[in-house]
Amino acid sequence: MTPQTALDTSPLSTLVGNSKAIKDVQRLVSRMAKYRYPVLILGETGTGKEVVARAIHNVEARGRFVVVDCSSIVGPLMESSLFGHQKGAFTGAHADKLGLLDEANGGTAFFDEIGELPLDLQVKLLRVLQEKQFRAVGGLSTRNSNFRFIAATNRNLELEVAEKRFRQDLYYRLNVMKLRLPSLRERKEDIPILVSHFLSRYGNGHSVPDEVMRQLCEYNWPGNVRELEHSVQTMVAMNSGPFISATDLPSALGNWIREKESPSSSPVHTNDDPLSAASDSVDGVIALDELVKTAIMRALRVTKGDRTLAANLLGIGRTTLYRKLKEYGM
Repeated sequence: MTPQTALDTSPLSTLVGNSKAIKDVQRLVSRMAKYRYPVLILGETGTGKEVVARAIHNVEARGRFVVVDCSSIVGPLMESSLFGHQKGAFTGAHADKLGLLDEANGGTAFFDEIGELPLDLQVKLLRVLQEKQFRAVGGLSTRNSNFRFIAATNRNLELEVAEKRFRQDLYYRLNVMKLRLPSLRERKEDIPILVSHFLSRYGNGHSVPDEVMRQLCEYNWPGNVRELEHSVQTMVAMNSGPFISATDLPSALGNWIREKESPSSSPVHTNDDPLSAASDSVDGVIALDELVKTAIMRALRVTKGDRTLAANLLGIGRTTLYRKLKEYGM
């Protein structure tokens, strides 16, 4: 069953887990939060880079935490979003507008996926980091903004620099304090407590049986913590409670489980396998009862005798499975 977690409202409470890997992250976050130097957070997609950035900010909680999503805003809109614009600066600029860097003044500007930032804007961002000043689009006067700078990316910025897709001077400027986040497969011991954390947020008295939890812990989670969170949301939506079953798992995870636990991807037909017997018969027809019996036998073999899980895999109720087992003398 999923463990219970104690209520914790500290800034580091959002970094859920008890593994050495996450404890190391918590320790580094505490150290980095004491300084206003730039922070570079590295990690695969879904590892929680924004969560860590918010934790660094929340230790002192000065000013606002402003997110700059470098992958979603492109072209002239990016420059206007960052620096703001003056009325009449371009078509549609009907009034003065403050930018994200204005909003981050005194707080934190988090540049998510900074590896996606175009080269021309990298030049302007470097100047802002050096001088804490910038001009709005169409503006003549400079504006000041003193903010903590945190950037995150899933790219290898050293390779991006070598390939001339990221400015070397900007890379050196932001690479003052660096933090690499572990993937979820590197800290699988945290999966039960993460599941409990997400169930407390999205569930309604739901819990995860030990067998299903074992499956969750064996999966490699290519989408990391974000994929796990979305999976818990899916399981809760598919099940009215209280127990999450294997049939409630998202399709990608369910398919992985079935493939992993199947005796083989192409089952070997034996003489007592009705499906094999049907292919060898004259007309290829087999009695329906024999097909049902074979399906039950295979489900029980895959689930290692777990009747509840077998019923879920077969898409029938547990009572129906028990009735069939009695009917067939199994």
